[in-house]
Amino acid sequence: MTAFYTDQYELTMMSAALRDGTAHRPCVFEAFGRRLPNGRRYGVVAGTGRLMEMIRDFRFSEAELEYLADRRVVDDATLEWLAAYRFTGDIQGYAEGELWFPGSPMLTVTGTFAECVVLETLILSVLNHDCAIAAAAARMVTAARGRPIIEMGSRRTHEEAAVASARAAYLAGFASTSNLAAGRRWGVPTAGTAAHAFTLLHDDEKAAFASQVAALGAGTTLLVDTYDISQGIRNAVAVAGPGLGSIRIDSGDLSILAQQSRDLLDELGAADTKIVVSGDLDEYAIASLAAEPVDAYGAGTAVVVGSGAPTAGLVYKLVEVDGRPVVKRSENKATVGGRKTAVRRHKPTGTATEEIVASQGTPEPQAGDRVLQRWYMKDGVLVDDLPTLKDSREHLRQCLISIPWEGLKLSPGDPAIPVTVTGGQ
Repeated sequence: MTAFYTDQYELTMMSAALRDGTAHRPCVFEAFGRRLPNGRRYGVVAGTGRLMEMIRDFRFSEAELEYLADRRVVDDATLEWLAAYRFTGDIQGYAEGELWFPGSPMLTVTGTFAECVVLETLILSVLNHDCAIAAAAARMVTAARGRPIIEMGSRRTHEEAAVASARAAYLAGFASTSNLAAGRRWGVPTAGTAAHAFTLLHDDEKAAFASQVAALGAGTTLLVDTYDISQGIRNAVAVAGPGLGSIRIDSGDLSILAQQSRDLLDELGAADTKIVVSGDLDEYAIASLAAEPVDAYGAGTAVVVGSGAPTAGLVYKLVEVDGRPVVKRSENKATVGGRKTAVRRHKPTGTATEEIVASQGTPEPQAGDRVLQRWYMKDGVLVDDLPTLKDSREHLRQCLISIPWEGLKLSPGDPAIPVTVTGGQ
């Protein structure tokens, strides 16, 4: 883990604070969103699990300190402080897989000013990316209505963003990813067979299919749209037999082609062969295929770019110094001072009705309240009971069940539930 995942101004602020003595004042920072991305009715908390490991390992190496010294980015006293840097504060926040809304105190970081402020860029970089991907992926999962989706966007983004995107998409309910690094690093199920290049490599389509079946078995997925889809399906069944696992269609009018392909597969005796479609699918394209005989989807570019919202728009703000609330009053960017606690209110049926955020103290408890914040770090040490990625995936599934059905619509509208802030300044 490199501590250079940061911006220079974090270090220059810290250097000045060390010089004037304010660096060691106890502070509280919060990460939150002032608003949801356009068209969204909820946000998804994602990336917290991997972020905690990065904060635990956040260190300035000798080479990095030399770089700072050579360029006189900070003074010698600051370099000495950075050389010994370890985060020793506390972190609380929403569980990974939780839903967030405008004003939700998603992450609360407590410690000295210096040790908290240097983490700002890292925290926002991870959360803004992963939350954006997870929210887009969750909308796609809703649109798919129980049909599995494979994440296959690695070739459309930065290599490390591809791994993080696969993790966030799996948290949101995707069935698998094409990215092997995500499988190895995070335990995300992986999937993949062949691309058009494999078909073009061979002298004819049947030869390509025969090679793939020989290597992977008749239960594989054959890509049938390299030349002519109807003939491709005929060739696939001729080679693999009626026990062919799946065909994949990656181009054309998927709605029409899915129905035609289903009819042809049934005619050829391959009634159990499934149809997988891919090709620039987003949540709207997936929703448009709901009535078609599609068994699974492959989603790529739209997932890894947040389907039109590539960042969650989160900010990281100082809200308390020496136990005293501090407030930023800039026009359109005002903050509510003080450490916040939050609960989500529910009807007896389990449907969420409101989120209550108290800027001082805790919300007055009511039946059906669920506390939203949990511990991640105490005195710089990770707590023992952090949820697994599969736990977070299930948590999000339950959260999406709990919000009013209007909140799951893909059309623009108000947040799925309102947020009420009490005790603010």
